[in-house]
Amino acid sequence: MSEHASSPVSPQLSARVLGLAQLGLIVLDTEHRIVMWNQWMASRSGKSAHRVQGQDLFDLYGELRGQRLEQAVQSAMQSNLPQQLSPALNPSPFPLYPAGTWGGERVEQAVSVTPFNEGKERYCLIEVSDISTIVGRERQLRSQAEQLRAQSYVDGLTGIANRRHFDVALDRELRRALRNEGQLSLLLMDIDSFKAYNDHFGHQQGDACLTLVAEAFAATLQRPADLAARYGGEEFGAVLPDTSGEQAAQVAETIRARIAALAITHSPAATRPHVTMSIGVATFDKDTLADAAAMLAAADSCLYAAKKAGRDCVIVYRHQQENAA
Repeated sequence: MSEHASSPVSPQLSARVLGLAQLGLIVLDTEHRIVMWNQWMASRSGKSAHRVQGQDLFDLYGELRGQRLEQAVQSAMQSNLPQQLSPALNPSPFPLYPAGTWGGERVEQAVSVTPFNEGKERYCLIEVSDISTIVGRERQLRSQAEQLRAQSYVDGLTGIANRRHFDVALDRELRRALRNEGQLSLLLMDIDSFKAYNDHFGHQQGDACLTLVAEAFAATLQRPADLAARYGGEEFGAVLPDTSGEQAAQVAETIRARIAALAITHSPAATRPHVTMSIGVATFDKDTLADAAAMLAAADSCLYAAKKAGRDCVIVYRHQQENAA
């Protein structure tokens, strides 16, 4: 034998290594009896190796009987192929808790099952890893991503939907209307003479005015599917699914009246003593207004017409308007 040949690993060294392992190690025989149970398992289960030795794992933990782990053990033994338990579907199969605690929430686990032979005997190794920290970090990242996504759809000043959310909602509802031959209306609205308000009262007061108007406007839309959005500057928009032109005109008039009823004092340079709103209404039509650009252009032309008509009014798009133009 070479003088450099390794010496056989002593039982003491093997036991030491098993005790230091940072995962659970269980060895079962063909009858599912526990042959080995390392210190990691003992410290997280409250069951010593001496106590569980020789017991059927699925008698020891009756809740595992008939579950995915038992199926994995049987399959591994029969096929001689390793098995994995999905952490998403089997997050905490063993009743294991952080070391030194015997209650609370179970640790999240990743479990694998590997069959092997030792001489003429057949065994199965179960490895149990604590992935609680990883899962917690993933949940936190998902939560942060969801918060960022939500924030990307919200106007920072007024707290209602922003232009991006408006565009996404309009596109989604247009596709639904085309698919189902349904109804869809949109409103574009603008605070009248807002530049004069800002020039007179200042931008801080202007922001407060925008917020008050946005809150009143959004509160008018009662249905969950309706969307109130800040379209840009002092301009706002609404997406109204399953809403006819006549119904949309009524909604617009309610919004107009509600803003006027706020009685927010306007600049002396404005045409009216209180803050008012002009609104343009357009309704989906598969022949003439079948895409977002066409609907927005129609609503914008009505908004412009409302301004020309003296402000503080609602103008509804009619196809004849386009022909007359």
